[in-house]
Order: sequence, then structure tokens, then C-alpha cells
Amino acid sequence: MSSFHDRGRLCSAALALAALVLPASAQAQTALNLRALGGLAPFGALPNTSAGMAALAANYSVTGAIQTGTAGQPALQPFGFQQQQALSDAFITSANGTQLADGLGSKLGAVYRSLALYASADYGKTTTITNVSPAVATLIGYTSALSGADSNAAKYFFGNATYVNGKTTSPLSKDALDIFTAAGVKADAYGIAYHVPAGSPGSDPNGDSRPFQTEKTFVGYAGTDYFGAPALNVDYLAGPAQPLVASPAFPSGHTTYGYTESLLLALLVPERYTQMIARGAEYGNSRIVLGAHYAMDVIGGRTLAYYDLAQLLAGTPGYAGQTFGRFTVTDYAGAFAAAKADLDKALESGCGKPVAVCAQADGSRFKDGPADAAFYESTQTYGLPVVFASTASKVEDVGALAPEAGHLLTAAFPKLTLAQADRILTETEGPGGGFLDNGRAFGLYSRLDLYKAGERAASLSAAVTPGHS
Repeated sequence: MSSFHDRGRLCSAALALAALVLPASAQAQTALNLRALGGLAPFGALPNTSAGMAALAANYSVTGAIQTGTAGQPALQPFGFQQQQALSDAFITSANGTQLADGLGSKLGAVYRSLALYASADYGKTTTITNVSPAVATLIGYTSALSGADSNAAKYFFGNATYVNGKTTSPLSKDALDIFTAAGVKADAYGIAYHVPAGSPGSDPNGDSRPFQTEKTFVGYAGTDYFGAPALNVDYLAGPAQPLVASPAFPSGHTTYGYTESLLLALLVPERYTQMIARGAEYGNSRIVLGAHYAMDVIGGRTLAYYDLAQLLAGTPGYAGQTFGRFTVTDYAGAFAAAKADLDKALESGCGKPVAVCAQADGSRFKDGPADAAFYESTQTYGLPVVFASTASKVEDVGALAPEAGHLLTAAFPKLTLAQADRILTETEGPGGGFLDNGRAFGLYSRLDLYKAGERAASLSAAVTPGHS
């Protein structure tokens, strides 16, 4: 293990190449992108207030402490194992979410991974990818692509006030610029706060430089990647194979993926709901341990994943009917039901017993419920200070402000009514006043504590009579 202090030396080797690399899946601002940008906009306004600047300063400190292992954060594994997990989690198995399936427990996780392969005999140069069924593949692929498109659009919106379409960088559309202006967004908030503006030595040329480019003390370490090949976190962050030096930090695209697909598996296998939520939190936290993201990036990715999936489940107009590559879903509720039927059948066949029985078989790092809960709680706000005093001590009524959020529980626990689910979310919501919690519906999603809510929903569902609250 070694510490790296020279940001310019760390990044310069890959800078020229990385500046040319743009997210292949990024799109111009669609109507859905604009909703996400409006919800995330308070992040870009943080430099405008003393409370915002204090939150940005805390974000820097918290991120550095987690990355160097000095934060005292409740953990599912010793820090050395967390570092290895972060190297493995740097890869994305978006086609089937199989790398997240350890949250399903020892038995169900093994069955899922036997059906949903993301394997390689040559360390990732060529891969074998399978899925549980076409219905499961479609549900995962469509959902992840939708939330991923929102995340990609936001990166450049906040980094340098542009959008990226393929390899073309263009000015913001009028609608996006209106959001930017109305919210008082300042591009490159991290550059402003951390005195590493875009274009300065060792910075991200597109703004919002990442922790490995800004933190004064940064820990480099070795391990193995998802496919078992020797790996260095420094090479992943700034090497020519995976250059991140020209990719703005906020929000975390990996976290958006990790929470989107972990939450999908939680909904599809409700017997492992809380463990899958903990797995999503671990995946996001891995981005901080690796040195790729700040705590705010992870919270932003989580909020975006929860928001988008709730809209899909609720049938909010415009969220179904999109086309992402080979995936088009016109009836999301139907797609979810088909995927669940296929997955239930496959898991029961593979484990030889009812899913509920096999879900109890768990020797993994997620077997300790109190430890899972403590870890998830540490990631809810990462201890960041209040930005919006108006919501800091206020209980925000989910049913009144964002009633569709209840579908994040009812899809897993259909005995509950939407009103019951919304009430559970209200009663379990996390601390208010965070950097996205500005009193609007999107910001409320940053407060949702799906770990506590999942526990409460499972308990109530086991006792409730369908149709009664």
C-alpha cells in the first residue's frame, strides 16, 4: 500500500487519451433527462451559500477518510477486503447484475450466478454473458439503461454545462439551460470548492474532478479485478485502459447502476430485500474506497436510481415506451411480472426448495442483520451537514409529496396498499436538510431509507390482510 500526493503525476500519463473518451451511452437531454437534471440541480448551486460550501468541505473530508480507511465507518468486511471488493466492483455487469447477486445469500446467490453468467477466460478480453430468461434480461437492461442515461446526462451538465451525444459535445438545450439558470447552478462545483478548477494541472478537463485528482492524501493499492486479473486502483482510475481523468464525478454512474439493479433484485426476491439494499450501499461505497467518487456522488446516484425506478413502477407517463439499444418496454408492470415469474421458477428449481426457505441459507458477509443495518445507516447521509434548514427538522409526507415512491415497497410486498407503503416510507425516512432535500419530490428520495422501510414492510406484510390498512 502506498500514498500518492502528486495529482499531476498520477493523471498526466492518461490525460491526452482520456480527454477523447466519452460515455458511449450518453444522450442529449431528453424529457426524462430534464426531470433528473431538475431534481439534482441543488448540487450545482452549493457554491452559492455558506451552508453549501460547508457541505462540500465535509464531502471532501469524509471521502478522504473513507478512502484511506480512517473514517471508522461500520463495515461488512475489514478494510483490506473492502479495498479488494472495490477493485472487483469497478466492473459493471449491467446485462444481468450477477456481481450484485451475493446479496441474495449463499444459496440463492449461487443459483442466480449459475444462470446469469458474466464470465471470461482471458481476463475480460472476451466474455460469456447469459441471463435467467429473456424477460429478466429485458427488465434489467431497460431499467438500468434508463437510469444510466439520466446519470450520464447529469455528469456534463454539472461538470461544464454541456451535453454529450456519442462523441459530440454540444451546448445545453434551451430547456436544460433554463434549469441551469433557474437553479443558480455553477459548473464545476468541486473545482470551485477544492481549488482544482477544470483545466488546471491534474484536473478533469470537463470539470468536477474526482477524489484521486483532488484529495491531498490518496491511497493506492493492489489486488485483483472482477475477472481475477492483477489490478491497481491507480491504473483503473488514471490508466489508459480505464481512464476517468476526463469524466466528471457527479453523480456516480456506477452507483446509479449498483442501486438500480440491487433494488430490482430486492423487489424480485423480497425475502432478501434488506440484504440487497445493503449490497447496493456497499457497491456505492466501493466507489469511495477505490478513489473514484465522493460521498455526494454516491448519494446522488442512489437518489436517481430510487427516483427513476419508482416512476417506472408507478407507470409515470414517458418512462415506459423508450428504446435503449435492443430494449423497448411499453408495459413496465407487465415486464416486471414476467421477470418475477421467471426468476421465482428458476431460483426454486435451482435450490430445490421454496425460495423463502433457500433465502435463509446465508454464510455471506450479509448474514448479520444488525451489521448490515449499521453499515447502510452510515451511508444514508455520510454525516454531511444540513444545507436546507427548512427540511432539516421536518417530516416530509411521502404520500403527499411523492406518492409513487410507495411502489418501491408494494412491488415487493403486494399485500400492502400504496397508502401503507407511503406511510412506512414517511415513518422510516432518514435525516432531512441534505444537499438534495430542498422540499421537492425528487429531493425526498434522497431521504428514503429503504433498509428500515424494507424491514417494516416485511413485518407488516406478514400480518396484514390484503386490502386493509
